[in-house]
Amino acid sequence: MKFLENPNHTMVVGFGLTAALVAGWMAMTGIAPASDSWVETAFRWVHYLAGITWIGLLYFFNLINAGFLKSLDAGQKGVVVPRLMPSALAWFRHGATVTVFAGIGLIVILHPSLSGTGDKAAWLGGHLGLIMFANVHAIIWPCQKQIMRMTEESAASGKPTPPEMADL
Repeated sequence: MKFLENPNHTMVVGFGLTAALVAGWMAMTGIAPASDSWVETAFRWVHYLAGITWIGLLYFFNLINAGFLKSLDAGQKGVVVPRLMPSALAWFRHGATVTVFAGIGLIVILHPSLSGTGDKAAWLGGHLGLIMFANVHAIIWPCQKQIMRMTEESAASGKPTPPEMADL
C-alpha cells in the first residue's frame, strides 16, 4: 500500500485502529458512550499512546541516533540530519505535549483531591512529567535547532561541524 509508506500516515492509521478496537471493546462490555468511563478511557488511551511515542523517540535519539550520527562524516550528516531530525523532533515535542495535557485531564477527572496515596502518586508523576515536558521545550528543542543549523551550514560549506556543537 503506497499510503502506508508515509510514516505519518501509518501513525494515523495505527491510532485510528487502536481507537476502533478500544471503542469496540467498550461497546461489547456495555459501557455507555456518554458515561465518564468513555471520557476516562479516551484520556488514558491518548495519554498512553502519546507517552509511548514520546519515550520511544527518546530511546531512539539516545540509543540509536546518537551513535549513528557519530559514524557519519559532515557531508553525510548534511543529508541525513535535515531530512530525519525535523520530523522526528516534531513527533517528540508533540508527543510530550499531548502526553502532558492528557495526563492533566486524567488527574482532573480521577484525582481532583489529594486524599489518598494513589492521588499523591498521580500528582507526583504529573509534576515529574511537567519537568520533563519543560526540558523538552526549553532545553532540548532550542539545542536541537542549533545543531540542525550548524549541521546544514557545515554540509553546505564542506567543513566539519564546529567543536562547540559537542557542548549542546
